[in-house]
Amino acid sequence: MTAAIDIISPEQAVTLPGLFVERVRRTPSACAYRRFDLDDRCCTDISWQEAYTMVGRWQQALRGEGLAPGDRVAIMVRNGLDWIGFDLAALGLELVTVPLYVNDRPDNFAYIIEQTQARLLLIEGVDHWQGITEVHHRLGSLQRIVSLTPACEGDECDLRLVDLDHWLPETATDYVLPGRGGGALASIVYTSGTTGNPKGVMLTHTNILANTWAGALAVPVYPDDLFLSFLPLSHTLERTVGYYLPIMAGAIVAHVRSLERLADDLREVRPTLLVSVPRIYERFHQRINARLAEGPVWKRKLFNLTVTIGWRKFEMQQGRRDWSLDLLLWPVLDQLVARPVRAALGGRLRLAISGGAPLSREIARVFLAVGVPLLQGYGLTETSPVVAVNRLEDNLPQTVGQPLPGVEVKISAQDELLVRGPSLMGGYWQNAEATAKVIDHQGWFHTGDLARLESGGHISITGRSKEIIVLSNGEKIPPSDMEQAIAGDHLFEQVMVIGEGRPFLTALVVLNQPIWHQLASAHSLVVTQDEGLSPQCEQELLQRIAARLSTFPGYAQVRRVLVCQQPWEVADGLLSATLKLRRQQIEARFDREIAELYRGH
Repeated sequence: MTAAIDIISPEQAVTLPGLFVERVRRTPSACAYRRFDLDDRCCTDISWQEAYTMVGRWQQALRGEGLAPGDRVAIMVRNGLDWIGFDLAALGLELVTVPLYVNDRPDNFAYIIEQTQARLLLIEGVDHWQGITEVHHRLGSLQRIVSLTPACEGDECDLRLVDLDHWLPETATDYVLPGRGGGALASIVYTSGTTGNPKGVMLTHTNILANTWAGALAVPVYPDDLFLSFLPLSHTLERTVGYYLPIMAGAIVAHVRSLERLADDLREVRPTLLVSVPRIYERFHQRINARLAEGPVWKRKLFNLTVTIGWRKFEMQQGRRDWSLDLLLWPVLDQLVARPVRAALGGRLRLAISGGAPLSREIARVFLAVGVPLLQGYGLTETSPVVAVNRLEDNLPQTVGQPLPGVEVKISAQDELLVRGPSLMGGYWQNAEATAKVIDHQGWFHTGDLARLESGGHISITGRSKEIIVLSNGEKIPPSDMEQAIAGDHLFEQVMVIGEGRPFLTALVVLNQPIWHQLASAHSLVVTQDEGLSPQCEQELLQRIAARLSTFPGYAQVRRVLVCQQPWEVADGLLSATLKLRRQQIEARFDREIAELYRGH
């Protein structure tokens, strides 16, 4: 990077809209956003001044709805300028934004709208409208539903529904800043907890600005950096690091066309910064392994040699080992093997961040060895979200790095990681009891993660004090609540949900055999005596499971099921003396079968 750092401090910004206005004032003609044009060509540049005009139009439209400061407005659209325009416009009017996942189930987004009493909802089009019709009776708080594309025609349409083209004015007056300070509520972000329904994390302007500022101090961002935004902006990691941080630093953001086209967009956009959850790196790693498996043995050996030498080079650069003679091979290995891998990620990455869930050491080692500057971090929605991250000059990939500046951490007597600082949430929306359970009287947030502090202040996450599954995309799932819900169907005598670090959830079940055979007979299903299931049998079980999980978040879905023929007993070590599941032992017992369920994913 050649451009000088130009970071806006929280004191200069005061609020998130203030941050945006200060950026426009400093660099009005600089590129803010880069997007694919109508012919799918990369890329059209949008300046900060043009973004300011766009946000003004959104704000004028919102102003016409007669909303009061503090009212909640919800957004359920994909990453793009519409998301940004809506969010900044609403925040400037002192409204509270409630981000929703684009593919969430109707009953789940209805719960969030009900609890927040959101007054306005922004959707994408027909698919969302069809979902809304399923929960129409629960959305009485909404006075307006705005759709980016036409969603309904004829007499059956709701009078509250309007197309964006008819709602958004052609021109706008100047953007209005909020009158209240940084302590005002900015957003309510829903995250899964220990019950089926998610909890609303209340984040203020100050919370988010403090976290963004601390992140910029830990990992510098430059005005000529280019982000590729593809994690949902409803995910706090993407919102803070992939949206507000570029405004603070004056960097450029390009929005991915779709997750399915991520590989193409990486090559076309050629970002310098990438923020992701482990699942994306896992997919690239799987693709590499698949290609190696199809090729000759010598290619696999060459790749393995590249990883070995490349890792030694990384360790030397980190000051953890001396130079060795075999490093002389690196220029050739880099040209033949490592550089093509980096090219698949655009070829210009200055920094790649992984957060939201643990990244396996094997995958981290491969990317670092081929020269991808990968940093693992750690955070939670409740901390806006980043708590810690490795630094380029002090990168221990087996840890989640050191705390951000201004973030305090300590390890409790029970080995739980506690966090305190200005980015800590104000609490859970309308849930004082849940807030009191996680924030003690000294202001320490109890993360539920077990940890230890390594030399140099690096944090290692060693486990969880509560049974929470973290999928490879960062979503957190309470398995015990899901298991209890599934077991409410008498077909399932024992249930264990797994998925830690994996792309989706799987259920291990012991069935009530008389009920199962009766069900199979009624549906003409062929039941075998081994642990394998026919596709028809598995689909029937998955439908029964899905019916029991209808009140859980949309991402809490079981996609595969393994039927265990023998009940789990205390005598075989699969249950504790108090009949609780011994999760590690059960998973180890069925390790081979579980691996088959995830094969190819």
